[in-house]
Amino acid sequence: MHHMSTSPIARDLPLHGVTVISCEQAVAGPFATRQLADLGARVIKIERPGRGDFARDYDDAVRGMSSHFVWLNRSKESVALDLKDPKSRDVMAALLERADVFLQNLAPGAADRLGLGAADVRARWPRLITCSISGYGTSGPLRDAKAYDLLIQSEAGLVSITGTEAQPAKTGIPTADIAAGMYAFSGILAALYDRERTGVGTALDISLFDALVEWMGYPLYYAAYSGNVPRRTGTSHAAIAPYGTFRAGDGTDVVLSIQNEREWEAFCSIVLDDPAVSTDPRFNTGALRGQHRDELDRLIHDRLATLTGEQFQVRLEQAAIAHARQRDLHSVLEHPQLSGRDRWRDVNSPVGRLRATLPPICMEGVEPRMDRIPAVGEHTEAVLAELGLPGTLR
Repeated sequence: MHHMSTSPIARDLPLHGVTVISCEQAVAGPFATRQLADLGARVIKIERPGRGDFARDYDDAVRGMSSHFVWLNRSKESVALDLKDPKSRDVMAALLERADVFLQNLAPGAADRLGLGAADVRARWPRLITCSISGYGTSGPLRDAKAYDLLIQSEAGLVSITGTEAQPAKTGIPTADIAAGMYAFSGILAALYDRERTGVGTALDISLFDALVEWMGYPLYYAAYSGNVPRRTGTSHAAIAPYGTFRAGDGTDVVLSIQNEREWEAFCSIVLDDPAVSTDPRFNTGALRGQHRDELDRLIHDRLATLTGEQFQVRLEQAAIAHARQRDLHSVLEHPQLSGRDRWRDVNSPVGRLRATLPPICMEGVEPRMDRIPAVGEHTEAVLAELGLPGTLR
Protein backbone atom coordinates (compact mmCIF):
# COMPACT_ATOMS: atom_id res chain seq x y z
CA MET A 1 0.00 0.00 0.00
CA HIS A 2 1.21 3.54 -0.53
CA HIS A 3 1.46 5.95 2.39
CA MET A 4 -1.70 7.86 3.16
CA SER A 5 -1.26 11.55 2.50
CA THR A 6 -0.73 13.58 5.65
CA SER A 7 -2.68 16.43 4.08
CA PRO A 8 -6.27 17.00 5.26
CA ILE A 9 -7.50 17.00 1.63
CA ALA A 10 -8.54 13.45 0.76
CA ARG A 11 -8.87 13.22 -3.00
CA ASP A 12 -8.52 10.84 -5.88
CA LEU A 13 -5.29 11.10 -7.80
CA PRO A 14 -5.60 13.63 -10.65
CA LEU A 15 -5.61 11.02 -13.43
CA HIS A 16 -7.95 8.62 -11.63
CA GLY A 17 -10.29 7.08 -14.23
CA VAL A 18 -7.87 7.49 -17.16
CA THR A 19 -6.95 4.18 -18.82
CA VAL A 20 -3.74 3.90 -20.85
CA ILE A 21 -2.91 0.94 -23.12
CA SER A 22 0.78 0.86 -23.97
CA CYS A 23 2.67 -1.30 -26.46
CA GLU A 24 5.92 -0.10 -25.01
CA GLN A 25 9.52 -1.17 -24.63
CA ALA A 26 12.91 0.16 -23.54
CA VAL A 27 12.87 3.65 -21.92
CA ALA A 28 10.95 6.44 -23.68
CA GLY A 29 7.46 4.90 -23.74
CA PRO A 30 7.68 3.29 -20.29
CA PHE A 31 8.93 6.56 -18.73
CA ALA A 32 5.95 8.48 -20.13
CA THR A 33 3.38 5.94 -18.92
CA ARG A 34 4.98 5.41 -15.51
CA GLN A 35 4.50 9.11 -14.83
CA LEU A 36 0.85 8.84 -15.87
CA ALA A 37 0.54 5.90 -13.44
CA ASP A 38 2.22 7.93 -10.66
CA LEU A 39 -0.67 10.40 -11.01
CA GLY A 40 -3.34 7.71 -10.89
CA ALA A 41 -3.87 6.54 -14.47
CA ARG A 42 -4.45 2.83 -15.00
CA VAL A 43 -1.63 1.64 -17.28
CA ILE A 44 -1.98 -1.72 -19.02
CA LYS A 45 1.40 -2.66 -20.47
CA ILE A 46 1.35 -5.07 -23.41
CA GLU A 47 4.43 -7.32 -23.35
CA ARG A 48 5.70 -10.13 -25.56
CA PRO A 49 4.89 -13.51 -24.00
CA GLY A 50 7.95 -15.07 -22.37
CA ARG A 51 10.74 -12.50 -22.05
CA GLY A 52 8.48 -9.44 -22.16
CA ASP A 53 9.86 -5.91 -22.58
CA PHE A 54 13.53 -6.34 -23.56
CA ALA A 55 14.49 -3.73 -20.95
CA ARG A 56 13.83 -6.52 -18.41
CA ASP A 57 17.14 -8.02 -19.62
CA TYR A 58 19.36 -4.92 -19.76
CA ASP A 59 21.05 -5.92 -16.50
CA ASP A 60 20.28 -7.95 -13.37
CA ALA A 61 21.48 -5.41 -10.80
CA VAL A 62 18.31 -5.19 -8.67
CA ARG A 63 18.20 -8.63 -7.05
CA GLY A 64 18.05 -10.17 -10.52
CA MET A 65 15.75 -7.54 -12.06
CA SER A 66 16.99 -4.84 -14.41
CA SER A 67 17.63 -1.38 -12.96
CA HIS A 68 15.99 0.23 -16.01
CA PHE A 69 12.87 -1.90 -15.69
CA VAL A 70 12.49 -1.27 -11.95
CA TRP A 71 12.83 2.47 -12.54
CA LEU A 72 10.23 2.67 -15.31
CA ASN A 73 7.51 0.12 -14.67
CA ARG A 74 5.97 0.35 -11.22
CA SER A 75 2.18 0.72 -10.82
CA LYS A 76 1.47 -0.99 -14.18
CA GLU A 77 -0.48 -4.12 -15.12
CA SER A 78 1.32 -6.50 -17.48
CA VAL A 79 -0.66 -8.35 -20.15
CA ALA A 80 1.30 -10.83 -22.27
CA LEU A 81 0.09 -10.71 -25.86
CA ASP A 82 1.68 -11.73 -29.15
CA LEU A 83 0.58 -8.83 -31.35
CA LYS A 84 1.44 -10.81 -34.50
CA ASP A 85 -1.09 -13.50 -33.60
CA PRO A 86 -4.48 -12.66 -35.22
CA LYS A 87 -6.21 -13.65 -31.93
CA SER A 88 -4.57 -10.65 -30.27
CA ARG A 89 -6.64 -8.30 -32.45
CA ASP A 90 -9.86 -8.96 -30.51
CA VAL A 91 -8.06 -8.38 -27.23
CA MET A 92 -6.51 -5.12 -28.45
CA ALA A 93 -9.88 -3.96 -29.80
CA ALA A 94 -11.58 -4.72 -26.47
CA LEU A 95 -8.81 -2.85 -24.61
CA LEU A 96 -8.85 0.19 -26.90
CA GLU A 97 -12.65 0.31 -26.70
CA ARG A 98 -12.26 1.13 -22.97
CA ALA A 99 -9.09 3.21 -23.21
CA ASP A 100 -8.42 6.94 -23.14
CA VAL A 101 -4.81 6.79 -24.33
CA PHE A 102 -2.95 4.38 -26.61
CA LEU A 103 0.83 4.74 -26.61
CA GLN A 104 3.31 2.77 -28.69
CA ASN A 105 7.05 2.95 -29.30
CA LEU A 106 7.40 -0.11 -31.50
CA ALA A 107 9.92 -0.14 -34.38
CA PRO A 108 9.12 2.22 -37.32
CA GLY A 109 6.12 0.97 -39.32
CA ALA A 110 5.35 -1.91 -36.92
CA ALA A 111 2.16 -0.40 -35.47
CA ASP A 112 0.76 0.22 -38.96
CA ARG A 113 1.49 -3.37 -40.00
CA LEU A 114 -0.35 -4.63 -36.91
CA GLY A 115 -3.41 -2.46 -37.64
CA LEU A 116 -2.50 -0.25 -34.66
CA GLY A 117 -1.46 2.88 -36.57
CA ALA A 118 -2.89 6.18 -35.34
CA ALA A 119 -5.11 6.70 -38.39
CA ASP A 120 -6.70 3.23 -38.07
CA VAL A 121 -7.42 3.33 -34.35
CA ARG A 122 -8.57 6.96 -34.27
CA ALA A 123 -10.98 6.32 -37.14
CA ARG A 124 -12.52 3.59 -35.02
CA TRP A 125 -12.33 5.35 -31.62
CA PRO A 126 -12.39 9.14 -32.15
CA ARG A 127 -12.16 9.85 -28.39
CA LEU A 128 -8.86 7.97 -28.18
CA ILE A 129 -5.61 9.89 -27.75
CA THR A 130 -2.80 8.11 -29.57
CA CYS A 131 0.87 8.74 -28.91
CA SER A 132 3.58 7.33 -31.17
CA ILE A 133 7.20 7.64 -30.09
CA SER A 134 9.84 7.16 -32.77
CA GLY A 135 13.54 7.83 -33.17
CA TYR A 136 13.47 10.48 -35.87
CA GLY A 137 9.79 11.17 -36.64
CA THR A 138 7.46 9.80 -39.30
CA SER A 139 9.05 11.46 -42.36
CA GLY A 140 12.44 12.65 -43.55
CA PRO A 141 15.55 10.72 -44.60
CA LEU A 142 16.14 9.09 -41.19
CA ARG A 143 12.52 8.01 -40.68
CA ASP A 144 13.35 4.27 -40.70
CA ALA A 145 16.79 4.45 -39.05
CA LYS A 146 17.48 2.47 -35.89
CA ALA A 147 17.46 4.97 -33.08
CA TYR A 148 19.23 3.99 -29.88
CA ASP A 149 19.85 6.71 -27.33
CA LEU A 150 23.58 7.09 -28.07
CA LEU A 151 22.89 7.44 -31.81
CA ILE A 152 20.36 10.22 -31.18
CA GLN A 153 22.72 11.97 -28.72
CA SER A 154 25.32 11.92 -31.51
CA GLU A 155 22.99 13.15 -34.29
CA ALA A 156 21.60 15.96 -32.09
CA GLY A 157 25.09 17.21 -31.16
CA LEU A 158 24.87 16.49 -27.43
CA VAL A 159 27.97 14.27 -27.55
CA SER A 160 29.96 17.06 -29.26
CA ILE A 161 29.49 19.50 -26.35
CA THR A 162 29.80 17.00 -23.47
CA GLY A 163 33.05 15.73 -21.97
CA THR A 164 36.52 17.24 -21.76
CA GLU A 165 38.53 19.28 -24.24
CA ALA A 166 40.36 16.10 -25.29
CA GLN A 167 37.42 13.74 -25.51
CA PRO A 168 33.69 14.07 -26.21
CA ALA A 169 31.34 11.86 -24.17
CA LYS A 170 27.76 10.73 -24.14
CA THR A 171 25.80 11.61 -21.03
CA GLY A 172 25.73 8.95 -18.31
CA ILE A 173 21.92 8.63 -18.52
CA PRO A 174 19.76 8.01 -21.64
CA THR A 175 19.00 11.69 -22.20
CA ALA A 176 17.28 11.30 -25.59
CA ASP A 177 14.92 8.62 -24.28
CA ILE A 178 14.17 10.65 -21.14
CA ALA A 179 13.51 13.82 -23.16
CA ALA A 180 11.09 11.97 -25.48
CA GLY A 181 9.36 10.35 -22.49
CA MET A 182 8.87 13.77 -20.90
CA TYR A 183 7.32 15.23 -24.06
CA ALA A 184 5.08 12.17 -24.50
CA PHE A 185 3.93 12.53 -20.88
CA SER A 186 3.27 16.28 -21.11
CA GLY A 187 1.75 15.97 -24.60
CA ILE A 188 -0.71 13.35 -23.34
CA LEU A 189 -1.68 15.62 -20.43
CA ALA A 190 -2.35 18.49 -22.86
CA ALA A 191 -4.38 16.17 -25.14
CA LEU A 192 -6.47 14.94 -22.18
CA TYR A 193 -7.19 18.55 -21.25
CA ASP A 194 -8.08 19.40 -24.84
CA ARG A 195 -10.43 16.42 -25.03
CA GLU A 196 -12.33 17.70 -21.99
CA ARG A 197 -13.31 20.71 -24.11
CA THR A 198 -13.73 19.15 -27.55
CA GLY A 199 -14.83 15.60 -26.76
CA VAL A 200 -12.42 14.22 -29.34
CA GLY A 201 -8.98 12.72 -29.04
CA THR A 202 -5.90 13.49 -31.10
CA ALA A 203 -2.75 11.87 -32.47
CA LEU A 204 0.58 12.80 -30.89
CA ASP A 205 3.89 12.13 -32.62
CA ILE A 206 7.00 12.43 -30.48
CA SER A 207 10.51 11.76 -31.70
CA LEU A 208 13.64 11.27 -29.63
CA PHE A 209 15.55 13.45 -32.11
CA ASP A 210 13.10 16.40 -31.91
CA ALA A 211 13.02 16.17 -28.11
CA LEU A 212 16.79 16.25 -27.76
CA VAL A 213 17.25 19.00 -30.39
CA GLU A 214 14.87 21.10 -28.25
CA TRP A 215 17.07 20.47 -25.21
CA MET A 216 20.10 21.54 -27.29
CA GLY A 217 18.57 25.02 -27.68
CA TYR A 218 21.24 27.15 -26.02
CA PRO A 219 24.29 25.64 -27.79
CA LEU A 220 22.44 25.68 -31.14
CA TYR A 221 21.54 29.38 -30.84
CA TYR A 222 25.06 30.12 -29.61
CA ALA A 223 26.59 28.38 -32.64
CA ALA A 224 24.11 29.77 -35.18
CA TYR A 225 24.60 33.41 -34.20
CA SER A 226 28.15 33.64 -32.87
CA GLY A 227 29.76 31.25 -35.33
CA ASN A 228 31.52 29.56 -32.41
CA VAL A 229 30.58 26.49 -30.41
CA PRO A 230 30.67 26.29 -26.59
CA ARG A 231 33.96 24.67 -25.53
CA ARG A 232 33.93 21.27 -23.84
CA THR A 233 35.36 21.93 -20.40
CA GLY A 234 34.50 18.92 -18.19
CA THR A 235 33.10 20.48 -15.01
CA SER A 236 34.86 23.81 -15.50
CA HIS A 237 33.46 26.74 -17.48
CA ALA A 238 34.68 28.16 -20.79
CA ALA A 239 34.53 31.76 -19.51
CA ILE A 240 34.50 31.80 -15.70
CA ALA A 241 37.32 30.96 -13.23
CA PRO A 242 37.59 29.59 -10.63
CA TYR A 243 34.72 27.31 -11.55
CA GLY A 244 34.36 23.53 -11.37
CA THR A 245 35.66 20.72 -9.20
CA PHE A 246 38.37 21.21 -6.57
CA ARG A 247 39.70 18.48 -4.30
CA ALA A 248 40.36 18.99 -0.59
CA GLY A 249 43.34 17.37 1.12
CA ASP A 250 41.23 14.39 2.27
CA GLY A 251 40.03 13.61 -1.28
CA THR A 252 36.58 15.23 -0.99
CA ASP A 253 35.53 16.77 -4.33
CA VAL A 254 33.78 20.12 -4.01
CA VAL A 255 32.31 22.06 -6.91
CA LEU A 256 32.27 25.83 -6.74
CA SER A 257 31.57 28.85 -8.88
CA ILE A 258 32.88 32.39 -8.43
CA GLN A 259 30.52 34.79 -10.19
CA ASN A 260 31.78 38.30 -9.34
CA GLU A 261 34.58 40.36 -7.74
CA ARG A 262 32.95 40.45 -4.29
CA GLU A 263 32.90 36.65 -4.25
CA TRP A 264 36.48 36.52 -5.57
CA GLU A 265 37.73 38.72 -2.73
CA ALA A 266 35.83 36.70 -0.11
CA PHE A 267 37.17 33.48 -1.64
CA CYS A 268 40.78 34.67 -1.32
CA SER A 269 40.52 36.10 2.20
CA ILE A 270 38.24 33.45 3.79
CA VAL A 271 38.66 30.23 1.81
CA LEU A 272 42.31 30.54 0.75
CA ASP A 273 43.15 32.56 3.91
CA ASP A 274 45.31 34.85 1.73
CA PRO A 275 43.76 38.23 0.74
CA ALA A 276 46.87 39.06 -1.32
CA VAL A 277 45.86 36.57 -4.02
CA SER A 278 42.82 38.69 -4.92
CA THR A 279 45.02 41.61 -6.00
CA ASP A 280 47.62 39.45 -7.79
CA PRO A 281 47.95 41.11 -11.24
CA ARG A 282 47.38 37.72 -12.94
CA PHE A 283 43.99 37.24 -11.27
CA ASN A 284 42.45 40.61 -10.40
CA THR A 285 39.72 40.62 -13.10
CA GLY A 286 37.36 37.94 -14.34
CA ALA A 287 38.94 38.02 -17.80
CA LEU A 288 42.48 37.61 -16.38
CA ARG A 289 41.40 34.71 -14.20
CA GLY A 290 40.04 33.00 -17.33
CA GLN A 291 43.33 33.60 -19.17
CA HIS A 292 45.47 32.31 -16.26
CA ARG A 293 43.09 29.50 -15.30
CA ASP A 294 45.80 26.81 -15.08
CA GLU A 295 48.03 28.81 -12.73
CA LEU A 296 45.03 29.81 -10.64
CA ASP A 297 43.77 26.21 -10.39
CA ARG A 298 47.24 25.04 -9.28
CA LEU A 299 47.43 27.74 -6.61
CA ILE A 300 43.96 26.82 -5.28
CA HIS A 301 44.78 23.09 -5.23
CA ASP A 302 47.98 23.78 -3.26
CA ARG A 303 46.08 25.80 -0.63
CA LEU A 304 43.32 23.20 -0.33
CA ALA A 305 45.77 20.33 0.25
CA THR A 306 45.85 21.23 3.97
CA LEU A 307 42.03 21.28 4.40
CA THR A 308 39.46 18.51 4.87
CA GLY A 309 36.33 18.59 2.72
CA GLU A 310 34.38 19.62 5.81
CA GLN A 311 36.70 22.60 6.52
CA PHE A 312 36.61 23.62 2.85
CA GLN A 313 32.80 23.65 2.80
CA VAL A 314 32.55 25.58 6.09
CA ARG A 315 34.83 28.29 4.66
CA LEU A 316 32.81 28.45 1.42
CA GLU A 317 29.65 28.95 3.49
CA GLN A 318 31.30 31.72 5.53
CA ALA A 319 32.31 33.42 2.28
CA ALA A 320 28.76 32.98 0.86
CA ILE A 321 30.06 31.20 -2.25
CA ALA A 322 27.85 28.80 -4.21
CA HIS A 323 29.17 25.26 -3.91
CA ALA A 324 28.18 21.60 -3.88
CA ARG A 325 29.66 18.22 -3.13
CA GLN A 326 30.55 16.22 -6.23
CA ARG A 327 28.95 13.04 -4.93
CA ASP A 328 29.28 9.48 -6.08
CA LEU A 329 26.06 7.48 -6.41
CA HIS A 330 26.36 5.76 -3.01
CA SER A 331 26.55 9.18 -1.43
CA VAL A 332 23.46 10.37 -3.36
CA LEU A 333 21.53 7.35 -2.01
CA GLU A 334 22.28 8.64 1.51
CA HIS A 335 21.67 12.28 0.56
CA PRO A 336 20.49 14.33 3.55
CA GLN A 337 18.20 16.36 1.27
CA LEU A 338 16.31 13.19 0.29
CA SER A 339 16.05 11.78 3.80
CA GLY A 340 15.35 15.22 5.28
CA ARG A 341 12.31 15.66 3.02
CA ASP A 342 11.01 12.09 3.38
CA ARG A 343 11.49 11.42 -0.35
CA TRP A 344 11.92 7.63 -0.07
CA ARG A 345 9.14 5.05 -0.35
CA ASP A 346 8.99 1.27 -0.71
CA VAL A 347 7.71 -0.29 -3.93
CA ASN A 348 6.71 -3.94 -4.19
CA SER A 349 8.09 -6.17 -6.96
CA PRO A 350 8.56 -9.82 -7.92
CA VAL A 351 11.87 -9.67 -6.01
CA GLY A 352 10.45 -8.08 -2.85
CA ARG A 353 10.26 -4.53 -1.57
CA LEU A 354 12.56 -1.96 -3.22
CA ARG A 355 13.35 1.64 -2.30
CA ALA A 356 12.30 4.36 -4.74
CA THR A 357 12.21 8.13 -4.59
CA LEU A 358 8.90 9.96 -4.86
CA PRO A 359 8.25 11.42 -8.33
CA PRO A 360 9.22 15.10 -8.71
CA ILE A 361 5.72 16.48 -9.31
CA CYS A 362 4.70 17.57 -5.80
CA MET A 363 0.98 18.28 -5.84
CA GLU A 364 -0.72 19.55 -2.71
CA GLY A 365 -2.83 16.89 -1.03
CA VAL A 366 -1.64 14.13 -3.37
CA GLU A 367 0.51 11.17 -2.41
CA PRO A 368 1.62 9.69 -5.75
CA ARG A 369 0.82 6.10 -6.51
CA MET A 370 3.83 3.81 -6.07
CA ASP A 371 2.48 0.31 -6.59
CA ARG A 372 4.02 -3.00 -7.56
CA ILE A 373 6.35 -3.65 -10.51
CA PRO A 374 4.73 -6.52 -12.47
CA ALA A 375 6.15 -9.82 -13.67
CA VAL A 376 5.60 -10.55 -17.40
CA GLY A 377 1.92 -11.32 -17.97
CA GLU A 378 1.07 -11.08 -14.28
CA HIS A 379 -2.32 -9.51 -15.07
CA THR A 380 -3.18 -11.26 -18.35
CA GLU A 381 -5.91 -13.51 -16.95
CA ALA A 382 -7.51 -10.86 -14.75
CA VAL A 383 -7.65 -8.33 -17.57
CA LEU A 384 -9.04 -10.86 -20.09
CA ALA A 385 -11.72 -11.87 -17.61
CA GLU A 386 -12.59 -8.21 -17.09
CA LEU A 387 -12.95 -7.82 -20.89
CA GLY A 388 -15.20 -10.86 -21.01
CA LEU A 389 -12.58 -12.75 -23.06
CA PRO A 390 -11.55 -15.61 -20.81
CA GLY A 391 -9.36 -18.17 -22.49
CA THR A 392 -8.99 -16.41 -25.84
CA LEU A 393 -5.23 -16.74 -25.65
CA ARG A 394 -5.06 -20.44 -24.91
